[in-house]
Parts: sequence; C-alpha cells; structure tokens
Amino acid sequence: MPTINILTAILWHFPLVVLVGLASYLVYQKQRSSSVYLLDFECHHPPPSYRFPTATFHELIYLDDRVDPESRAFLIKIIQKSGYSEETSIPPPNAVNPVMPSITHARDEAAGIIFTTVQNLLSVTNISPRAIDVLICNSSMFSPTPSLTAMVVNEFKMRSNVLSYNLSGMGCSAGIVSIALARDLLKARRNSLALIVSMEVLSLNWYGGKIPSMLVTNCLFRMGGAALLMSSRNNDRCSAKYELQQLVRTNKAREDRCYACVYQDVDPDNKTGVSISKDIPNVAGETLKANMVSLAPLVLPYSEQVRYVWSAIREKVRIIGRKEAYMPNFKKAFEHFCIHAGGKAVIEAVEKNLGLSKEDVEASEMTLHKFGNTSSSSIWYELAYLETKRKIKTGDRVWQIAFGSGFKCNSAVWKCISSQHTRTADAWKGKIKTDLIKEKNPL
Repeated sequence: MPTINILTAILWHFPLVVLVGLASYLVYQKQRSSSVYLLDFECHHPPPSYRFPTATFHELIYLDDRVDPESRAFLIKIIQKSGYSEETSIPPPNAVNPVMPSITHARDEAAGIIFTTVQNLLSVTNISPRAIDVLICNSSMFSPTPSLTAMVVNEFKMRSNVLSYNLSGMGCSAGIVSIALARDLLKARRNSLALIVSMEVLSLNWYGGKIPSMLVTNCLFRMGGAALLMSSRNNDRCSAKYELQQLVRTNKAREDRCYACVYQDVDPDNKTGVSISKDIPNVAGETLKANMVSLAPLVLPYSEQVRYVWSAIREKVRIIGRKEAYMPNFKKAFEHFCIHAGGKAVIEAVEKNLGLSKEDVEASEMTLHKFGNTSSSSIWYELAYLETKRKIKTGDRVWQIAFGSGFKCNSAVWKCISSQHTRTADAWKGKIKTDLIKEKNPL
C-alpha cells in the first residue's frame, strides 16, 4: 500500500512538475533569445609614415602664414598640455603646408581606415561579408554621397538586402548610438549579424583661422577607427567575447549651454571650424551625473542604491551631517572603465566624479597618450588595451562612457562571457608592455 501511495503522489504531481520545468525552460530561452553579443572588434593601426610628432606640428604651424603669432603660441601651449606621445597619427594631406582640404583626400582617408579594419575583423572572425544583415557606419563630420555604408557594400560585395545606416553629426558618442541602433535591429531580426564601423575623417576639418576655441580641434583630433561585429544568433554565445547588458543614453541639447558646448560654425573671416567651450569638463561632468541617475538602478547592488537615496533625502531636508549626496561606488558594479579619450581634462573630470583610481583610468589615459582623441572609436582602443594587458576575466563587467556634441553622454555595459577569446590587439603591438612580461611601467 505505501508503494501505491507513492506512485499515486508521483503521478498526481507529474503534470505540475512538467509545467514548472517547461515554464522555466521557456523563460530561459526567452532570456537567451533577447541577448545581443559582441563577437569581436578591431581597431585601426595607422601606418608608421602617418605619425605626427610634436616637432612636425610645430613646423607646420610656423610655416603656415595664415596662423598669427598669438594663435601659434596658443596651439603650442595646447599640444604641450595634451599628454600626447610622438606616435599619434594624422592623414598625410593634413601634414603639408598649406593644408588643403579635399573631398578626394577625405574619401581616401575613410577608405584606408574602413577597408583595412573591416577586412581584419572579418578575417579574425571568419565571417563572410555576405553574412552581414545590418551595416552601420558613423562619422560625425564626413557624410559623402554615396554614403560610407555604400562604400563598404561596394568594396566587400555585400548582399543587396543588407540594412545599411549612415550616422553623421552625432559627435564622439556616436559609437554607442550605433550600438543602440544595432541592438534594436538585432532584437527585431533574430539570428542576425551587425557590422558597425566607428571613425572620424580629418582631411576636411583642419581649421585655418585665428579663433582659439576653434584651433583646439587641430591639436586634439587624431586618426583612428574601429569595427565590431554584433550578433543575436543563439549559437554565437559560445564564440562571443561579450554580452551587452545595459545601454543608457542622455541628451541635454535642450539646455543652451550644453547645446553650444561643441559647435560647428564660421568665424569672422568666413572660415569653418568647430569651437570647443572651456566649460566642456563641467558640462561633461553634469551630463555624466544625469546619465548615472538612469544607469545606477540597473547596475548597482541594492546596498549602494539605499545609501544614495538616504543621503539624497538627508540633503533635501537639510539634516545635519553629510552636505552632499553620497556618490555610489560604481566599482561594485564594474571591474573596468573605458572613458572616452576626449582630453586630459575630460578623463580627470570623470575620474573625480566617480572616485576612480589611476589604475581605473589607465586604459583611457594610455589611449589618449598613444593615439590621441580618435573620436567615437576611442572606447574600443581602450577595451583593446585591457585585453592586451590580460586584465579582462570571464564574468568581468565593462562600462564604456562616451561624450559627444549636443551635449550627450552615452553608456554601454558589457559582460565578458569568455576571456579565452580575448587577444593581443594589433593596434597595441609594440606600444605597451603586457602583464605576461611582468613589467611595472605600462609605457
């Protein structure tokens, strides 16, 4: 009789067990089906002949009669404080006197960056160009006709039904805007591949006037670019490097001060340039804080959220004690930080606002030092640096922070799902000492 009772109980509960198991499986499959992966990425490594040492920069501006003595002194002061090494690069047309902007030179520059970087990425991942379902290119200052995406389709003979998007005018944060667009398209089109190219073209954007705020761009921006492959195919999880966890975008263009912080215009002599406000570190800090307010609940442990809310209440009701709101410890949410290498002041502002250490911002500072400000691609040089230094481990979370005109602050959060796929980046070969050599000085 006891045996019969046991069998009866098992048979009675069997449908319930099956239903629970099936529900759990469906939830698991739904969660997996909504995942978006980063298969791999590649950063452009300009040829050694494109190197732009400080001495060449000095010679260029001294030989240019259009630059007056006061402007010349200002440029030299900026470059001396930039923190750049002798290894940053610019396209050859910008290293002659006088600099002559040309659409032909700009196309050649774009092709040189895009074609080599994409080809290297496709070779590393063993992906055919015809397998790409979504193609996104972003270049803020150069938007030719046909578009940059058309250049890629033509060069690599992609399918006629590939979805192509060309983003312009989005500033240095355009790379994460591209990721957001790719994510939405990949989730809408399951089992698809997206190729993203982030870059900036300098050949058309050398400013030849006298306005200091516009001359800054001649000192800061350098040649670079990145290409990455994203996937929504379930079977790619085994070969992917990272899984996209969160993506938060903040745009403060409604505020005039933020809107005009980075602004393209003409000077009194009718020369086109992009002015960069002295207030940009403060604007970047404020926009970052607004972005953090949206990101924090998604990534921080509850203990940090409670402390932040309580400190905010104390400040609001003026309870004696802490005068400022508690800054959450984002190190409890992330192991690595990739801050847009827009300049020393920007990196230092983020370092201060987040309470980061020098080790936390090492990738950003090294990217700025070795490559300069490569616009939207800088956060990928930083992730490549971390991989090359063997700092990324399985399960680690990476916070990419990008700033751009508008003014915008965009965040992307990645989780490493397989550190065994990380590798020494070609762009960093010969530029740093890896942990495998056990050198203390990263330079």
